[in-house]
Amino acid sequence: MDENTRLLVKVAKLYYENGLTQDEVSQRLRISRPKVSRLLQEARNQGVVQITIASVPGGYADLERQLESRYDLMEALVVATGDPGSAAPVARDLGQAAAGFFRRTVQDGDVVGLTWGATLAGMVDHLQPEKKQRVVVAQMVGGLGQPSSETHATDLARRVSQALDATLSLLPAPGIVDTVEGARLLRSDRHIAQSLEMAGKANLAFVGIGAPGTDSVLVRDESIISRSEVRDLVAQGAVGDIGLHFYDLHGHPVPSSVEDRVIGVGLDVIRALPRVVGIAGGAGKFDAVLGALRGKFINTLITDMDTAHALLDRQD
Repeated sequence: MDENTRLLVKVAKLYYENGLTQDEVSQRLRISRPKVSRLLQEARNQGVVQITIASVPGGYADLERQLESRYDLMEALVVATGDPGSAAPVARDLGQAAAGFFRRTVQDGDVVGLTWGATLAGMVDHLQPEKKQRVVVAQMVGGLGQPSSETHATDLARRVSQALDATLSLLPAPGIVDTVEGARLLRSDRHIAQSLEMAGKANLAFVGIGAPGTDSVLVRDESIISRSEVRDLVAQGAVGDIGLHFYDLHGHPVPSSVEDRVIGVGLDVIRALPRVVGIAGGAGKFDAVLGALRGKFINTLITDMDTAHALLDRQD
């Protein structure tokens, strides 16, 4: 064994087996810290040191890594759900996981955007108070449905701001209005325009992903859009929506009268945000999630195990 190899092995053992820091190794062996770092890298390159990461029960690291690679995601989080065929348990389980992700990722100074939906409500339900500095919570779509609804966008934004002790930027408008002209007038309002501008500055957004079925929350009481409007959207190829902006299976926006009446940030704005976390899963959401991924409307995904496998099995 030559002197360099002997030194390489000694450095590796001190660092990996004895738990010394690189500075401590440097001092003990009287070599520079950069040389310690170089020798450790050389030990890994030559196979002298082989690092193995053990699988953790209940974790899906390999599945997440495959999703990240396949769909060019910043991060994927895969969750086991008790009943993947039922919407309510899926929303609850994904919401709980999303709350943990939220706590990990939201930092001081962030502008956090929120849309609406049952899964986002599940996330908000599991948030614990944790004060942040200079955080703004921005509502990204106007109020949808009954104001008393637990999924209402205004209520979700308010509850998140309270949990973080953050500044709240509300969008003082309904999520959708009856006419295109009415929507145009509202968007020109100074306060609404300022709120939309703030939402467009979000560096971290959490969005629900909807599917336009006639049994979806969108048409539960037809206070948001009508069943006939949903049927028209589906006939045009719509498979999902983010903030009531619909898109098809290929990730192309679906033009409609609904789109022109929405008060909220558009898909083009959402796609340009630095990090957009889509939270959705369950049997009825596969096409909606796939379309959102293909359209690059989200770059981070929190979903269930069955949906993750289906996304990887999909042959394009």
